[in-house]
Amino acid sequence: MKAKFRELDSSESLDELIASSKERPIVVFKHSRTCSISRRVYNEVSNVDATVNLITVQHSRDVSNAVEQLTGIKHESPQALVVRNGSVVYHASHFDIDPKEIVKHLS
Repeated sequence: MKAKFRELDSSESLDELIASSKERPIVVFKHSRTCSISRRVYNEVSNVDATVNLITVQHSRDVSNAVEQLTGIKHESPQALVVRNGSVVYHASHFDIDPKEIVKHLS
């Protein structure tokens, strides 16, 4: 099964998503539609068998900034984070993003 991408486009949705990580871990993927690295990594992340909450930085920069404020992790794009119980348990950017590590941290 391929990833189910869900666009995350408001700070309110982000707050709800982080709160839901207390029930099950969540994936956030920051993506730039103008970056060739981001396109390649997006294709790799699309193989993760999970819901991937997508922040397209060109359309939702405020949400991307809110992720940085909530987590303390500097913004990069592309960037993947797995959040469990409100805390980041995995994060990587660019070619360091590993779909296998994402899946591992979702278990």
